[in-house]
Amino acid sequence: QVHLVESGGGLVQTGGSLRLSCTISGSVFSFNTMAWYRQHPGKEREEVAVLTSAGTTNYADSVKGRFTIARNTSVDIVYLQMNDLKSDDTAVYYCHDKIFGSWGQGTQVTVSS
Repeated sequence: QVHLVESGGGLVQTGGSLRLSCTISGSVFSFNTMAWYRQHPGKEREEVAVLTSAGTTNYADSVKGRFTIARNTSVDIVYLQMNDLKSDDTAVYYCHDKIFGSWGQGTQVTVSS
């Protein structure tokens, strides 16, 4: 079992940056494939970024070149660095462990114009 806690959300202006953190506890392994998802109001949750145990990454087209997923294995935190934020990035962001299927509680990101 894996427990995930997101942090780092908040209010930012268009063009600004935020860094989200996902603290991992429980059955933590270096080979966990981790991902960030987001959910806009009234819409389904969508995958934003994935980081595999091999270190490969994959991004949704809407965030390519602006978002970066990374992991610090020494402290078991997965980050999502978000730059050049747009109003369409406003959503609740969730951390997800693809091995155990765990989800965090989510953190709100609001981008104001």
